[in-house]
Amino acid sequence: MTTVLETIDGGTRYLEKRGIDDARRNMQMLVSGQLGCTRTELYMQFDRPLDEEDLVPLREALKKRGEGVPLQHLLGTVWFHNREFKCDGRGLIPRPETEELAEWVLTWDLADGQRVLDVGCGSGVLGLTLAAERPGWDVVLADVSPEALALAGENAVELAVGNVELVESDLFSGVVGEFDGIVANLPYVPLGERAEMCREVLHDPALALFSGADGLDLIRRFVPEAHGRLKPGGWVALEIGHDQASQVRGLLEGCGFTEVDVKTDLSGVDRFPFGRKPVS
Repeated sequence: MTTVLETIDGGTRYLEKRGIDDARRNMQMLVSGQLGCTRTELYMQFDRPLDEEDLVPLREALKKRGEGVPLQHLLGTVWFHNREFKCDGRGLIPRPETEELAEWVLTWDLADGQRVLDVGCGSGVLGLTLAAERPGWDVVLADVSPEALALAGENAVELAVGNVELVESDLFSGVVGEFDGIVANLPYVPLGERAEMCREVLHDPALALFSGADGLDLIRRFVPEAHGRLKPGGWVALEIGHDQASQVRGLLEGCGFTEVDVKTDLSGVDRFPFGRKPVS
């Protein structure tokens, strides 16, 4: 019989040969996912023998991971801001930087009953996190992809978040009313960078990644429309690419936003532009 430790060791070697970064952690996650335990609990089961009932699906998952299928898709879940979300090919796998955006937005001093819109919500990790952390807010999640919106709806049910509304919308086309805050993690990757991207990222929907030659096509549409949909005094916040800060700052200022500020991520990259619609 093959033990848990032998399975981890063999799978790690397999993934290393196929160029998978952090191969041992990946294999540990696959095994713990199959056995329904945490990685910590796995350490106490190294001598446990595995039968074919566990080994067959593990071999299939290992093969897919070696081919570049993202670990999150194989596990079916991803952790974001201390909550577990369903994750599959219908939506973008959330990046750590987006958790930082959520933290910044949660500093907004908005009273209960005020409205916040998440444009391009994808799987819903950002908007649902805001709704869960601020149950007094009314949060609208909008996305042009019905598949992504369905995934966001499933996550809303799993997390039992009730103060949300889901709307199929191309930016603001299907959204009704004005908002006190608007957040967006829109596609911002230039089309020319497709060939340079790692194979795992290319399992994300192209609709959620690419936005024209310089990555800013959608943001150019978004900024003036967001200004028109904010209430006076309302805030807008975005996540952008590593070299887009000056251009997006110019877009915000050119559309009449004030208090424009681009906050850095934990790596020191100008990542999160904020702006406010003047009160008068």
